[in-house]
Amino acid sequence: MEFALDSGNTAWMLTAASLVLLMTPGLAFFYGGMVRGKSVLNMMMMSFAAIGVVGLIWVLYGYSGTFGPDLGGGWLGNPFTYFGLQGFTDDDSLMASTGVPFLVAAGYQATFAIITVALISGAIADRMKFSAWLVFSGVWVTVVYMPLAHWVWGGGLLSATGITEGLSTPIDFAGGTVVHIDAGVAGLALAILLGRRKGWPKEPMRPHNLPFVMLGAALLWFGWFGFNAGSEFGADSTAGRAWLNTMLATCVAMLAWLATEKLRDGHATSLGAASGVVAGLVAITPAAAAVDTWGAIVVGIVAGVLCALAVGLKFRFGFDDSLDVVGVHAVGGLVGTLLIGFFATDKNGGWFPDGAQNGLFYGGGFTQLATQAIVAGCAVLFSFTATYVIGLILKATIGLRVSEETEAGGIDLAVHAETAYETLGVGARVVTEVK
Repeated sequence: MEFALDSGNTAWMLTAASLVLLMTPGLAFFYGGMVRGKSVLNMMMMSFAAIGVVGLIWVLYGYSGTFGPDLGGGWLGNPFTYFGLQGFTDDDSLMASTGVPFLVAAGYQATFAIITVALISGAIADRMKFSAWLVFSGVWVTVVYMPLAHWVWGGGLLSATGITEGLSTPIDFAGGTVVHIDAGVAGLALAILLGRRKGWPKEPMRPHNLPFVMLGAALLWFGWFGFNAGSEFGADSTAGRAWLNTMLATCVAMLAWLATEKLRDGHATSLGAASGVVAGLVAITPAAAAVDTWGAIVVGIVAGVLCALAVGLKFRFGFDDSLDVVGVHAVGGLVGTLLIGFFATDKNGGWFPDGAQNGLFYGGGFTQLATQAIVAGCAVLFSFTATYVIGLILKATIGLRVSEETEAGGIDLAVHAETAYETLGVGARVVTEVK
C-alpha cells in the first residue's frame, strides 16, 4: 500500500513527541527536588545529559537497531539500515498505516529512549561520577534498551510472533516493560553496585525542595498524555481511551498512596501525592488502551497502595535506591503489566491486538496473565543482568563512584563548579553591604 499522509495524525504525533520530550526536564525537577541541596544541579544535569547522549545515538543507529529489519532470531534490528536516519521512504514508517511520516515516527520513539535512561538516575543520586553516567547512558541505551524495545515493539522475542506465540499476544501499549520495568530494574542493579550513600540509612536525607518535586510531577503528568495517548499513533477513539485511563488511574493512585500514608504514618504528604501520581502513570502505561474504566480504577488503587509500601523495601533489604526508582517504576511497571492479565478486554472502546486474550475477570482465563508474566520476567532478568555486567565493566575501568570528599562536600561544587543556592552567610553579607 502506498503511503498516504494524514496531516491530522501527523500533527498529533508531533505534539505528542514534544509532550514526551518535556517529561525529561520534568523528571529533572522531580528528582532535583528530592535530593539534598548540595547535589540538585548534578541530579538535574543527569536528566539533561540523557537527552544529549541518547538523542544523538538514536538518530545515528538507535532507531534502526530497534525498528530496522531483524538480524535474525528476534534479538535486534539492523543498526545500519537507517543509519543516521538515511535511506528510508515513508512506506518504512513505523506509523505508515496511520499516515505519519518516517521521521516523525523516529522522533517520537527517540523521546521514549531518552526518558527511560533518565529514569535510572534517581536510583544512584548523590554518588555516581558524571563522566561515568555519560558513558553508561550511551552503552546502556545500546546494549539494553534497544534490544528490549526490539523484542517488544520491533517484532522480536517478546512480540506477537515471539516466545509466547503458543499462548497469546503480549500487551504493552506504551512501555510498561520497555520503559518502566527496564529502568527500574536497571536502577536496582546500579544501586547495588555503587553501594550506599555515606550515612544512609541512619542520617536523614530528606528532599530539599518539595515545590520542585510537585512541579516535576505536574510536568510528568502533563507530558504523559503524549506518552500514552500518543502510542496509538493517531488521533482517534483509542487515543481517547488511553488519555482517559491515564487521567483516571493517576487520580486514583494518588488518593490510594495518600490513604496508605495516612493509615501507616498519620500524615498525607506532598511527596506522597507526587509519588502517587508517578506510580499511577507508570502502572497504567502498559494497559492504557487495553482496559476499561473499572480496570483503570483498579490499576490505580493497586499501584498507589503497593508502590507506597514497596518504597520501604530498600530499608528492609539494604539497597540504597535513593529516589525510589525501584519502588515506583519497577514495581509500578510490574503491577500494570500483570494486571492486564486480569482486566484486559476487547470491549472497552480502545485497543486490542490480534492474538491477545481477555483477562481473567473478563472471561479469558489465565492465558493472558501467563503471557504477561513471561514477558515481565524476561524483561526483569535481561535488564538486571545486562545492566550489572555493564556496571561491573565501568567500575573496573573508569570507576563509578565519586570520592568520599566529593560526596561529603557535594557533587555540584566539586564536579560542576556551581551551586544551586547562595549560602546564608553570603546572603547576609550582601544585605549588610546594601544597607
